[in-house]
Amino acid sequence: MESRPHPTSTKDYLARIRYAGKIEPTLGVLAALQEAHLLAVPFENLDIHAGTPILIDLPSLYRKIVATKRGGFCYELNGLFHWLLVELGFNNKLLSGRVYDRSTGEYGPEFDHMLSLTEIDGQRWLVDVGFGDFATRPLEFVVDQPLMDPNGEFLIERRDEESYRVSRFLLQDNRYVPEYCFSLKERCLEDFAGMCLFHQTSPKSHFTRKTICSIATHDGRITLSDNRLIVTEHRTRSETVVSEWLEYSAALARYFGIIWTDSPLRFPALSSRF
Repeated sequence: MESRPHPTSTKDYLARIRYAGKIEPTLGVLAALQEAHLLAVPFENLDIHAGTPILIDLPSLYRKIVATKRGGFCYELNGLFHWLLVELGFNNKLLSGRVYDRSTGEYGPEFDHMLSLTEIDGQRWLVDVGFGDFATRPLEFVVDQPLMDPNGEFLIERRDEESYRVSRFLLQDNRYVPEYCFSLKERCLEDFAGMCLFHQTSPKSHFTRKTICSIATHDGRITLSDNRLIVTEHRTRSETVVSEWLEYSAALARYFGIIWTDSPLRFPALSSRF
């Protein structure tokens, strides 16, 4: 009798991100896995606006992202990707980040963001598939040196005795602007449960204020931000207003591979239309 696959199968996860390459724990494989993940799995918060609780235990993450082909936000995406890397033999650990708020110049609380750090042949690499529009490949963990990525230029600096910050160079500002700060203390999934709940329920969380579904492409990015469909291709940006639920759900299927079977989403910008 044929044995049933394990409910958390690396084989199925790799198929989900359309990865068929080598799987040994090398930098080349890590970079290929990260890029494949970003091209296949969207950054999205739709469950928050559908009233569906987001759980960050491994079975729940696997079921949502792999089995039902959904996306998620940082706790889900980086949490499950961390599991994949460990299963494939990488020395990877979860870290806590605090997101920078450009409007206030302040950082969020501990566990505001989840990322991970991978060590390969004595060198460490910052890995993040859960921050939306961010680096497409691992960032070498070296301080005060420009880090070039296909998606821009980044910089890691020491912030204080306990933390570092990663910034991105913005052409329009002609300077590095912080993305988030983080410490090197190893964390586990359970540590993020409180902030995961906060971001689902608090009116102070930007995730409760609008819907977002965004995915990288080979030459840009596609984003559904509330009722705006934004397509960036070869640095050319176009924006379309999505005015009907059928149009919105069709966009989810076409651009993000999400087949929405629940009730229509309802959120402030579109509640009168959907």
